[in-house]
Amino acid sequence: MLIERASTCLAALAISASWSCASSQVANPEEQIAQALAAAPEDKSEGARVLGYARDGSVVELRPGSNDFVCLASNPANERFSSSCYHASLEPYFARGRELDAEGADRNDRYRIRYEEMEAGTLPMPVMSATQYILDGTWDSETRTATATVRWVIYVPNATGESTGLSERPQEGGPWIMFPGTPGAHIMITPPRGG
Repeated sequence: MLIERASTCLAALAISASWSCASSQVANPEEQIAQALAAAPEDKSEGARVLGYARDGSVVELRPGSNDFVCLASNPANERFSSSCYHASLEPYFARGRELDAEGADRNDRYRIRYEEMEAGTLPMPVMSATQYILDGTWDSETRTATATVRWVIYVPNATGESTGLSERPQEGGPWIMFPGTPGAHIMITPPRGG
């Protein structure tokens, strides 16, 4: 009986220790809010709805919003810091992508499935010109600041290079259209490397 209790206690301790180790990677809600809002334009941050990560890796609401903007903290499962803010009409698209990712779908399948669902009308399309701000770089937990660059993504469902006059090839420091002719077509604007 003593050996059985000792085994149970050790197992519980091991589970507890692994949980607390995993949970220490997830920033507290206040820090996650700071991470998320670091990607927001100043005039949108105050009323933005903020999403972050629970210890189990699920996305949770950290703060309700009062405007048309959603900000998401950096995913602690990723090595590199990347937070993002976007028009609320993009949330169903991004939420579905996170759901497919959790199911094990690869990148190409996540796009394909969502495009099929948008074309079938089961997944809402973002409004024309819905914008996403992505902040990539590093995060300092002590100062709660990012050393990062912003890139912009402007969703223009089904647009093409021909319909917009944009190149369909990456343009460092300039706009170009990615996934032209699809429901997920978007204009990419990436700043030049090093500035």
